[in-house]
This record gives sequence, structure tokens and C-alpha cells, in this order.
Amino acid sequence: MRYVAATPTMPALTTAESAAAEPPLADSYLDLLRRGGGGIAPPPTEGCCVQERELPLIDLSCLTSGGSSAREREARRACADAMARAASEWGIFQVTGHGVSQALLERLRAEQARLFRLPFETKAKAGLLNGSYRWGAPTATSLRHLSWSEAFHVPLASISGTASCDFGDLSSLRSAMQEVADAMSRVAKTVAVALAGSLLLQGHGDHDHDHEAAATAASFPPGCDETTCYLRLNRYPACPFAADTFGLVPHTDSDFLTVLCQDHVGGLQLLKDARWVAVKPRPDELIVNIGDLFQAWSNNRYKSVEHKVVANATAERFSAAYFLCPSYDSPVGTCGEPSPYRDFTFGEYRRKVQEDVKRTGRKIGLPNFLKQQPPQ
Repeated sequence: MRYVAATPTMPALTTAESAAAEPPLADSYLDLLRRGGGGIAPPPTEGCCVQERELPLIDLSCLTSGGSSAREREARRACADAMARAASEWGIFQVTGHGVSQALLERLRAEQARLFRLPFETKAKAGLLNGSYRWGAPTATSLRHLSWSEAFHVPLASISGTASCDFGDLSSLRSAMQEVADAMSRVAKTVAVALAGSLLLQGHGDHDHDHEAAATAASFPPGCDETTCYLRLNRYPACPFAADTFGLVPHTDSDFLTVLCQDHVGGLQLLKDARWVAVKPRPDELIVNIGDLFQAWSNNRYKSVEHKVVANATAERFSAAYFLCPSYDSPVGTCGEPSPYRDFTFGEYRRKVQEDVKRTGRKIGLPNFLKQQPPQ
């Protein structure tokens, strides 16, 4: 009997078992191709311009040290300012000194591999991980809407036990997800508070104002806790149509910020100065990217960066993302008036995004919430 490759810590799957685990992405691709959905392959002159770049690197250790000396306070301020520059110029950066152990991340990757090796029918059935499984884009009308990937997009309330969640036979998965979610939550909170404080304290020397701004930043973003955020486990299978297919379609994130861990395979790209840039994978570092809500709150000072994952013809890729989201009824707010955006809640934003995707096949996002709408 022939066997396919497996991770070092697990026995190989038979060819039949491997086929049963895969979502029907090839069927979706061929169906869209027959319907004239077109490919995504760029012209040769565009494709050769994708360069691999190093992201800005921020050491978070000084933000979590807790020291009160003048030197330590100045180091925290300098770190927050560097992070704010990266959020403004790039909308994305890598962090080290984040306190999330490599052993924990490797443990989660092993659990992810076990999870995604389950038969497709088992993954897709209602109830497993709160019914959070998704794959491809079943409503796609074009290959530009098809993502060659599968994922579990799990509410943290399901992991922590505050809501029911079926983990099937994967008893060790819950603890790994809970530990990673807790660790990434601390990273997200540290980054969000520093970025908010950088804007709120900007240009002020008044002691009373600084005290009030620091208090506001410390509770930022309002409406976010362990019941409102999400942990997404991603797998990008090897794709025989890689030149014509996205691993994940270009998009921005509909949250305040996202904390991402990824393996060594690579494939993440972001739009920088109107060009796609490939991100060099560093499995021991975390990636933080700004989401739509932070861009709105910051009055466009921070940038919600458009990003995508390119498909890989020979290797599968794993990643896990923590999404810092408020409750649906939480106002997004602003760091100060005048704001270019009208008042809106997270729930209102999510509903509008879903309506636009259903109606047009793409997300419009923040432009819908501008006080002054651009001319049609």
C-alpha cells in the first residue's frame, strides 16, 4: 500500500485517508473554470516584481518588564513610538520578546495537523469546534474569490468553556488552544494599549491630560474580552493550480488587530506602496497586523493593511491567528475629533461587510462608514 508524507510526530496517512481528509477544493476550482471564472495569474511583468522583505521588528520585552525607572519608562515610550511608526507606515510588523514559548507554538501546530487530518465529513459536520469549520469559498463566482485553504474560526468563549464546544476525540486540542489564546491575548493587549497610548498622549505635556489618556489607553479597546475574540486555525494544502489560485484571497481584517503565528513555509504577502511584498517566514516571531477598527479609531493614522496568502504547489502551510474583536454592540469610537468616520458598532460593521460580499463578491469595508461619501 502506498503512503503519503506525514509530520515527524505522527504516522503517515494512507492515500485513501489523505484524500478523505481534503476539502473538495479541486472540484470548486474546476467548476469555476468551466463557468468561465477566469484565473488570477498576473502578467509576467507584475509577477516578477514581488520581493521578499523584512518587516519592522519590535521587541515587546521592555513593555512587559514593569520597571519604573526613568530609563525603563523612556524605553517603553521609544518602543511604543517605533510600533506606532510601523503601524502607520506598514500596517504590519513582527514582534519578538512576546513571551509565547516556541514549545507552545509547536504543540499547537502538532494539534492542528491532527485536527486537519480528520476526514472532511467529520470536520464539516455541525458541532465540531462550535461548527466553526470553513473551506474554500462555496459562494465564489470567480477564481479570484476562491481560497485554497481550510480553517476553524473558533470563538474564544467556546475554548474557555463558557459556551459548549465539541472537540471530538481531540482531548488535548482544547488545552493547547486555550494556552495559545491566553498568550496571544496578552500580546494583543500589550500592543493595543501601547498603540492607543502613543496617539492619546501625542503632543500633550499636561499632567492631568496624560493621566486621563493613560487610563483610557489601559482599558483599550473597550468591549474586548475572552468572550468576544477569536482564534483561527488555518491549513493551506498544496495546490496543483498554484499559479491560478489564492491560498487566501486579498483582504483586510475586520477587527482591531490580529496576532499571527506561522510555520516555515511562507506565502504571506502584503500590499506596500501599491506593490505586493512577500513576508519572510520566521516561526519564532509573531506577526501583528492592524485591522479596520483600529484604522477607524486612529482616524486613519494606523493602516489596515491588505494582505493575502499565495498558494504553494508542493507544500502545505499552517498558521494560527488571534483576532482582537469587541462585542457586537460596542461602538468603535475614535481617538479624537474630528473623525472622518461616523459612529458605528462592530456588529453594524460586520453586517455591512457580509451584505457587500454577498451582493458584490467583495468587501468594501471602511469607505461605507465615512461621514462624507466619495462621489460615485
